[in-house]
Amino acid sequence: MWVSPEDVLLAGALWITERANPYFILQKRKGHGDGGGGLAGLLVGTLDVVLDSSARVAPYRILYQTPDSLVYWIIAHGTSRKEITEHWEWLEHNMLQTLSIFENENDITTFVKGKVQGIIAEYNKNHDVKEDDDTDKFKEASAKFGKMFGMPEEEKLVNYYSCSYWKGKVPRQGWLYLSINHLCFYSYLLGKEVKLVVRWADMTQLEKSHVFSVFLNISETFKLAEQLANIAMRQLLDNKGFEQDRSLPNSPFCLSKDLDARAKSERYRALFRLPKDEKLDGHTDCTLWTPFNKMHILGQMFVSTNYICFTSKEETLCSLIIPLREVSRPVQICHGVQGSLLSSSPQNSVGSEGERTFNLNDSSVPTATQALMTMYRRRSPEEFNPKLAKEFMKEQAWKNHSAEYGQGVCMYRTEKTKELVLKGIPESMRGDLWLLFSGAINEMATHPGYYEDLVEKSMGKYNLATEEIERDLHRSLPEHPAFQNEMGIAALRRVLTAYAFRNPNIGYCQAMNIVTSVLLLYAKEEEAFWLLVALCERMLPDYYNTRVVGALVDQGVFEELAREYVPQLYDCMQDLGVISTISLSWFLTLFLSVMPFESAVVVVDCFFYDGIKVIFQLALSVLHANIDHLLGCKDDGEAMTVLGRYLDSVTNKDSTLPPIPHLHSLLTDNGEPHPEVDIFKLVRSSYEKFGSIRADAIEQMRFKQRLRVIQTIEDTTKRNVVRRSKCWDWTAFSIDELEELYVLFKAEHLTSCYWGGSSNPTERHDPSLPYLEQYRIDVEQFKGLFNLLFPWANGAHSDPLAVRFFRLLDHNGDALINFREFISGLGVLCHGDLIEKLKLFYKMHVLPGESACASMPFSDLVMKIHVTLFFTVKKLNNPDYRDYLKLWNQESKPKLQNTKDLPKLNQSQFIELCKTLYSMFSEDVAEQELYHATATVTSLLLEMGEVGKLFSSASGRKDHNMEGNSERSTCSRDSEDPESTQEAGLDDWAITFEQFLASVLTEQALVHYFEKPVEVAARITNAKNVRKVGRALLSTSDYEISLSG
Repeated sequence: MWVSPEDVLLAGALWITERANPYFILQKRKGHGDGGGGLAGLLVGTLDVVLDSSARVAPYRILYQTPDSLVYWIIAHGTSRKEITEHWEWLEHNMLQTLSIFENENDITTFVKGKVQGIIAEYNKNHDVKEDDDTDKFKEASAKFGKMFGMPEEEKLVNYYSCSYWKGKVPRQGWLYLSINHLCFYSYLLGKEVKLVVRWADMTQLEKSHVFSVFLNISETFKLAEQLANIAMRQLLDNKGFEQDRSLPNSPFCLSKDLDARAKSERYRALFRLPKDEKLDGHTDCTLWTPFNKMHILGQMFVSTNYICFTSKEETLCSLIIPLREVSRPVQICHGVQGSLLSSSPQNSVGSEGERTFNLNDSSVPTATQALMTMYRRRSPEEFNPKLAKEFMKEQAWKNHSAEYGQGVCMYRTEKTKELVLKGIPESMRGDLWLLFSGAINEMATHPGYYEDLVEKSMGKYNLATEEIERDLHRSLPEHPAFQNEMGIAALRRVLTAYAFRNPNIGYCQAMNIVTSVLLLYAKEEEAFWLLVALCERMLPDYYNTRVVGALVDQGVFEELAREYVPQLYDCMQDLGVISTISLSWFLTLFLSVMPFESAVVVVDCFFYDGIKVIFQLALSVLHANIDHLLGCKDDGEAMTVLGRYLDSVTNKDSTLPPIPHLHSLLTDNGEPHPEVDIFKLVRSSYEKFGSIRADAIEQMRFKQRLRVIQTIEDTTKRNVVRRSKCWDWTAFSIDELEELYVLFKAEHLTSCYWGGSSNPTERHDPSLPYLEQYRIDVEQFKGLFNLLFPWANGAHSDPLAVRFFRLLDHNGDALINFREFISGLGVLCHGDLIEKLKLFYKMHVLPGESACASMPFSDLVMKIHVTLFFTVKKLNNPDYRDYLKLWNQESKPKLQNTKDLPKLNQSQFIELCKTLYSMFSEDVAEQELYHATATVTSLLLEMGEVGKLFSSASGRKDHNMEGNSERSTCSRDSEDPESTQEAGLDDWAITFEQFLASVLTEQALVHYFEKPVEVAARITNAKNVRKVGRALLSTSDYEISLSG
């Protein structure tokens, strides 16, 4: 590439001159390529790697020098000889003659430098590149990355770092390259080259360790690696991750900044519970004037498209969210510290302008116009009891708080707000405050009418999700009167169905019905829907998909926290296997299924305010309170009974609700009940003992556990594929072979997702399908695997055959094949008998042909066959084919019943079959014998087809003679038309599979070719080695360091 001219004092140091003319010199770096220059070349190569020269200096360069000057100017770099030669030839053709006109050397230098800079400016303009030194260096590093690791242009380099890789006791200094889909390492020390290429999607663990060390900025490197691995895990979990990958900027120089901006936006959204599409524009230090205490609070202000947010430096001191839709006017002030004060008009809550009656199944259903709890609330006999008085005091406390700190979205959230939440939210305010603290109020305000539209679109639609919803409707809080009638059931149905249509990737998952039922008790239908959206998509990510990945991730996080905070109990719980059981049942339903209802809603209060850390804190508190009993348990059943009895005893003495029978899933016995535990004391105790757990620490642990969980799921899928494959009779591959083939098949699928393909990633991967059908590949990916694994592949002639094979395996005609179809085809070629292989070969040509060679005239094919027979150098002995015929007759009678069902080959299909046969043997050791055998077989089949045509014609003439006069006249007219006669003859020409099989069995060379055993393990090893070397449109995964030199 052309570079801005820089002066070079010593042109010969570490460089070898290859070409020169009066003005320009082309040089190659010592130590690069073959004949690396002996010891000097080894030293230069080592210095290039260790001292960053590999990224700054390409192996080829062009220098400019005037005849009388000692100063050289570097004007071009090249990573390959082809690239630098193109630049050199351009200079010779376009510059030398022009330079000879100038008389002044200064004018020549000015002209050359201006011309080169003009070329660079034009390139940057066309490619939207900002010109600076870092851009040039990054372009060189990106080009070197692609060349060293065989990556295509679509694989975008994000950043690269100097580091050491520890292999054994010897560190190898080199460069770590982080691209969108791969982690790569390269080192060259004293002739020893080290390469490491690992897909992010294959990562199972990512930690700061001694494997890579001596980073200048290890924190930056690790954060970027975390981001890239997280994107890869998202892609394995959800095909939409590939769409996110493709939304990255095309310019590689902006990738690192874009990923950093994404990470900041994610933290911003999580901190303030903002919608998923909100992007952070910037943040700055500032002070906030708080009217409730007449003080300036030091903190940070965050600005995005639709919100201005503030959080104090001291955690929990004060935070504020101002939607710009609420801002009336901004006012700039100066009061000691510069900042801005925004006037806003907060609202209590955002609701729909009017209520609507939904029609379900063409019948009018009573619609819940308010929270179900207010409609079905049963008062105790005493209207004014101490509980009601305490509830009234809570309401007054919240009203006073609203008067002092504001209300609605723009409320100042302080430590006092948290104290009120811990004391319990009043029944009448619970729905509004859940909506506020979860951030669902913002999404509802910005999507007016969205829920109603979803309900209308989903009415009368039926799928798997709606069937599961109908099955679980009457299992949702059946003990509560609100769900013992059609109004409550209908509202629950509408909310769950609307969400299933909003997010088909989740659809419906068990436990969603329980949570949604509770939301409907305290919020209107639309509010409950948006609370469910916030819960499933932001606060409990990936909890409610088909594989409950989020719950499994948090189960791993909970195990880490238990090991840290209750170490004396951790080993015991692991041995009993209790943690996995309790975490799923507790976390999925937010304790609603394991605790009395009036107590569990207090947990939900705290959860909406403080997030997932509340659930972890409470779970640890429950374990801590039962340490002595759990240590004495002998099995998991006894431990579950202890915990179940404890949770049953958690009571809410302040609740004004009548007792509701508690139906939980944990086993209990008839022993003495546990003493009552006050829910407010339990929650406060959890904050006191485990309140040090930070949200950012939880996210860090979630990332680590997500790697483990998703890779465990992928390994389970692979084992299930292998197990189910072995259960069928259609595969003779070993378990190890099936595992290796599955890895190669999946890698081909991921490669196409990374670097594009003719179909959408969502179409090629569907986790809802059976294991053998989840991953699918298209014809382009199949070609790559065909050339590597299939024994009929033969160099340049393989692609047409691969296309035919693919179309044969594609049973449903969707232009995709799954692993089962892939294995069935490969299994026939590797382990099938002669008849199975020939049958498959025949069927490939029964399909309508797409090859360009189908246009060969029939007469040319006949001539080619006779020429092959005439010019055969060596006369083959007449093979004893009677044994093959006898074997075929005795052992293949059942298969003949199927072969008779195969359609006949017409003339054009037969030509295709002959062409395929001739192209298959071009690189075989017995090429001459196979050509002669093919000519013999095709000649014999031609004669059979001609004989069959004659019989068909004779039969046709006999039938015509039996027709009336009018038909005889028609036949006579047709006979006068030679083209009609020829076309009729072509239609009558045909051969059957039995004829094809019998002809092939007469030629021993062909029989030996098709019966030749296939070394499956060797082919798989070769395919893996090709992947390790890397080539265009192929991924590389190499967990072992490859050394060469």
